[in-house]
Amino acid sequence: MRLLMRLIANLFKTLLILALLGGAALLALLLLWQQDLRRVDDLNVLEYGGKATVVDASGQVIGALTPSLSSGARVNRDLLKQGQMSSWLRKAVVTSEDTRFFEHGGLDPRGLLRAIVHSATGDQEGGSTITQQVVRSTVLADIGQEKTLTRKLKEALLSVQVERRFSKEEILTAYLNVVYWGVGRTDLLGAQDAARTYFGLQASQLNLAQSAYLATLLPNARRYNNYPAYRPLIKSILNRMVKEGRATRAEADAAWKYPLRPVGWTVRYDAAGTLTSATLSDPSAKRDRSPAPQVRFADGFLDAVERDLSERLGRSVLYRSDVTVYTTMNRQAQTSAEAASRQAALPYRATLGLALLNPKNGDVTALVGQKLGDGVLEEWNNATRARRQVGSSIKPLLYTLALSKGWKQSDTLLDAPIGGDYQPKNYSGSYSGGRVTLRYALDHSLNLPTVRLAQQLGLNSFVSKLRELGLSPAPDTGLPLAIGALEASPLQMAAAYAPFANGGVYYAPRLITKVTEGGKTLLTVTPSGGQRVWDEQTAYLGLDLIKGVVDDLTPGEGGLGWKARIEGREVGGKTGTTNDVRDLWFAGVTPGLSAAVWVGRSDNASLPGTAYSGDVAAPVWQTAVSGALRGQALTQFTPPAQIEFRRVRGVQMAFKTEQGGGFLGGLFGGNPAPATGQDQAQGTPDQASQDQAVQDQAAQDQAARDRAAQDQAAREQEQADQAQQQADQEAQQRADELAAQQAADQQAAQDQADQQAAADQAAADQATQSQAAQDQAAQAQAAQAQAAQAQAAQAQAARDQAAQQAADQAAQQGQPSGEQGAATQGQTGSDTLPSDPSNPGQSNPDQSNPGPTTPGDLQPFQNAPQNQNDPNSVSPGSGGASGQDNSSFGQP
Repeated sequence: MRLLMRLIANLFKTLLILALLGGAALLALLLLWQQDLRRVDDLNVLEYGGKATVVDASGQVIGALTPSLSSGARVNRDLLKQGQMSSWLRKAVVTSEDTRFFEHGGLDPRGLLRAIVHSATGDQEGGSTITQQVVRSTVLADIGQEKTLTRKLKEALLSVQVERRFSKEEILTAYLNVVYWGVGRTDLLGAQDAARTYFGLQASQLNLAQSAYLATLLPNARRYNNYPAYRPLIKSILNRMVKEGRATRAEADAAWKYPLRPVGWTVRYDAAGTLTSATLSDPSAKRDRSPAPQVRFADGFLDAVERDLSERLGRSVLYRSDVTVYTTMNRQAQTSAEAASRQAALPYRATLGLALLNPKNGDVTALVGQKLGDGVLEEWNNATRARRQVGSSIKPLLYTLALSKGWKQSDTLLDAPIGGDYQPKNYSGSYSGGRVTLRYALDHSLNLPTVRLAQQLGLNSFVSKLRELGLSPAPDTGLPLAIGALEASPLQMAAAYAPFANGGVYYAPRLITKVTEGGKTLLTVTPSGGQRVWDEQTAYLGLDLIKGVVDDLTPGEGGLGWKARIEGREVGGKTGTTNDVRDLWFAGVTPGLSAAVWVGRSDNASLPGTAYSGDVAAPVWQTAVSGALRGQALTQFTPPAQIEFRRVRGVQMAFKTEQGGGFLGGLFGGNPAPATGQDQAQGTPDQASQDQAVQDQAAQDQAARDRAAQDQAAREQEQADQAQQQADQEAQQRADELAAQQAADQQAAQDQADQQAAADQAAADQATQSQAAQDQAAQAQAAQAQAAQAQAAQAQAARDQAAQQAADQAAQQGQPSGEQGAATQGQTGSDTLPSDPSNPGQSNPDQSNPGPTTPGDLQPFQNAPQNQNDPNSVSPGSGGASGQDNSSFGQP
């Protein structure tokens, strides 16, 4: 008993420790994810009762704000309240997606298990609760597709939070306002889009059959393309609605028999509701009936205002009451910017972002977030939310930093490869190998001199300056930062360029001036006080540099900003292009406006290699800015005090006037800035001495800079020589290794050839031996045949001799030779004929006296090989020995 109690106590302690650890872990997660948990309040906007009216800088109404979510999720602009949706649709969706929706607290383990069982039997049922789907589609839309434990834990915690903050009906209404129902001309979001597209009805008009059909599309909207295959799912939902008390059997049966006709389908049913035929007769009907892209006037501007206000006031405040939002938008500028977007000649599938602001105070006058007029609705506002690499449009900021540190436009930099691990190249891939002025380097957008300048200025000072200008360089970017490895939006770049046009002050962009409700001011946004980032002279020198980019070179001379020129107005700006032509930029200023244009693809794919920022982005900038200023008086940039102009290398440049006023004139042979007051009086000898001293000091300073530049060039050359030497050594080593490998390969090939030759020789020797053996056998056979022929000849001679003797004897005995011969022949012939005609192989038993052979006896010779030159050979027509000897001639 005591042991049992001890076990129970230990178990209780273990459970307590686990509970404490779990609680601590939960608390840590809540603290870690508190920003996400606060997003739950966003759902207030999905059933709002207020209206936010927006007006421009002149007090004219622009439009009403459309709710957005902090996660970036898209929200249907036709948000419906609970009473504007069919009750059948609400019931069918709950039955299909989350049958225990009104019972659980956001999470439903039983529902998940049931969904697994139903899926195994072919009856589709959602596994996530409707609350979880709302969270995934709205609050966690930015990570909703991730298959991670973190996302699932966040989803679970937020689902519980949503259940605590909102009623079930509010959650269901929110779900039906954001759920995805397929694609038409744009994504079909919410019940209103679905009802209009699939049946041409309002969401409130859907009957039970139509509602059940729409519910079958929620797991996969592509089911629309195969209506016959998924028609049985409608009956399954109807039967479950009856089982769960959401419809009567009569209502379900009537819905099944209803002649349902989804858009584009030609269907027939029998009286029992069975589908007899179905054809997708008009595949384009769904797209044609779907809502057209809703591109409103100033859509990008309104989007930016809504997001700004949501951060300042909170979405729940913004959409729970009727408010008026006063903005900085200039209607003429916005109209011009949108016209520029519509007229823009962009590469295939490219879009754009465009921002215009007043450089005097940072007030945003126009925003366009996408390419207009191409039939594509993009929810992403590229003017304010895009973060794309800016390319060479960053260079004027670096060059102006150099001017602020005493550099001049006429100072020179080496245009040659740089030593070290980082090896940038000019856009053309070539370099001059000589020294070029800062002005020339920026006019031609040379990368090599620019990186050298960044090395000499120090990247830390450049990073600090970029942050002062409202930009956010990534840490440890390194030297690539000097030539555009920085991500920014068009609005950020327009604000960063504005100090060129206002004397060196950075103003944070402002969209909103105030918000009122019923005559009461809820919010006032004053212009930022501004931060001086350049002194007036430096700002003007930077302006003079970017004016040169536009004016110094014609298109035939490689002018990059030529197409941004506006007749009668001063324009300064810079193009920018990133690696693989993913981004095209033009940022620039003119009196009264600072603007920036970005062109690229939303998927960050490359544009054609023939797309150039000066040909694509610059004309968009020119159209927008010139239209925004149309009708306004022509004004010019006014140089501040202590600025003078000199012509250097054929180019008119601005310079700071050195103390004493005569440095640049003495150095370049020009005239100093106009004198005023006492300076107009005749100079005294002391003054002349002072001027000469200043000139001498300036000359010494210049000489010192030249020596420093020479030393730097020498160091760089030494580094380049060392790098070249190392590269040569590595190349020689690779060449030696390659030669050795080639020699080894050649030797291996020779060895293989020798082995093959030996094998061929062995085969030839074997063939020779075989031929010799065959020749020897043939010779032996011929010898044997000759011996047989000789033997036959001897036998014939013996027979002839015997016959002669017999004839002689007969003659001696007095018998007539003819008769005797005949008798002898007859006897001998009988002795030599076979005794049995059926057995020609039977020979005469008297072999001691063979008779002469007949022509028939020579038959075996006919197929025997003949040698007409051999005297011992026997022809078929000649006589020969009979009997056993004939067998030797039958062999081949």
